[in-house]
Amino acid sequence: MLAEFTGVSALDELTARVKRADFPVVDHWAEVGGWFREWAARPELRKELRAHLDGLTPQQATWVIAHSRETTTHFAWCLRDEPGEQFTFWLHEYKPLADWRTGYADSVHNHRYHFCTTILSGAYLHERFDARLGVGGRTIISTELTKRTQCVAGTTGTLLAHEFHRIPRAADGTMTFLVKSRAVTPWSLSYDPDTGVSHRHVPVEERLEDLTNNL
Repeated sequence: MLAEFTGVSALDELTARVKRADFPVVDHWAEVGGWFREWAARPELRKELRAHLDGLTPQQATWVIAHSRETTTHFAWCLRDEPGEQFTFWLHEYKPLADWRTGYADSVHNHRYHFCTTILSGAYLHERFDARLGVGGRTIISTELTKRTQCVAGTTGTLLAHEFHRIPRAADGTMTFLVKSRAVTPWSLSYDPDTGVSHRHVPVEERLEDLTNNL
């Protein structure tokens, strides 16, 4: 139980629990989801995460900035990514809806990794889809909406790499915390239901061999 770590910082507590797993967490992500829901229920989580950021040294702050990125709908802040660990920690800071740009993040898509998330502030509309894939799982042929949920602060959820979803809108000021697994697939897919256009996304770090072969 996570309670045995009482007195330890929020991120250290979650880190310790996941690292204590005696199995590959990527193959048992449902169990991680159970630990995460318990951990995320702590009443001062947002305050604790703010304290973590306030306590970063200049060197640590530089690391966070270097490992973070901007998407079409949010800023993804990397809080932990240690070689040899089976997980990473992230804060997602959603942009005002007026600043969203059409792209991967608000399409119907999956991810190369599993993840668990909790809403720290704000709210968003979350949609889940079934997807019919093409040969080799390299394209999406069609999708069907299966569930639509208005998620508010305190909501937690888990999404596996093969599952498809979309966040079509979020309230201003929405922030989430996520724990992600390492990649379990070499690419992810996105789909625009309005145009029927499917895209396959391969991260740039996986394309060095292709670059060399294409020169």
